[in-house]
Amino acid sequence: MTRDERFETEALPHLRALYGTAYRMTRNAHDAEDLVQETFLRAYRGFDRYEPGTNIRAWLFTILHRVRTDAFRRAGRSPQTVEMVDDGPAVPAPQELLASGGEDIERALTALPEAFRVAVVLRDVEDLSYDEIAGVLDVPIGTVMSRLHRGRKALEKALYAVAKERGLVDG
Repeated sequence: MTRDERFETEALPHLRALYGTAYRMTRNAHDAEDLVQETFLRAYRGFDRYEPGTNIRAWLFTILHRVRTDAFRRAGRSPQTVEMVDDGPAVPAPQELLASGGEDIERALTALPEAFRVAVVLRDVEDLSYDEIAGVLDVPIGTVMSRLHRGRKALEKALYAVAKERGLVDG
């Protein structure tokens, strides 16, 4: 099998997942397309360095994250860092909230600070392991766990507020 055939067979099936993640990262279809295009360009150029049999999905998400980081650097800014305060005890989400449309979840996810949003998307949407996410983001696994915890708590809080506003919960 030629290099091009291998790339097409192994990498291209992940195009949709990469685009979904890029869209959630950028909140803009055009920027997401640009990120994915640059990701695949870099992946193709570096495909000789990809070790067959390893996790190509994690490899592609690592490239996507680096392309995003490089775009921030070129723009002279970096992802926003936010300190979460009032990180109190969890309140279980009501079943009605879980059954409501995905629009509320997507809106809440979009409103998260980028560091938390990326961690949540990679874990809960793309189903990458903690180790894979740590590799993609180039951060310690404890940082991944912290970002996931805080991101999920922020999502829970936002969705609880929506449920409260709609009268689905008391309080």
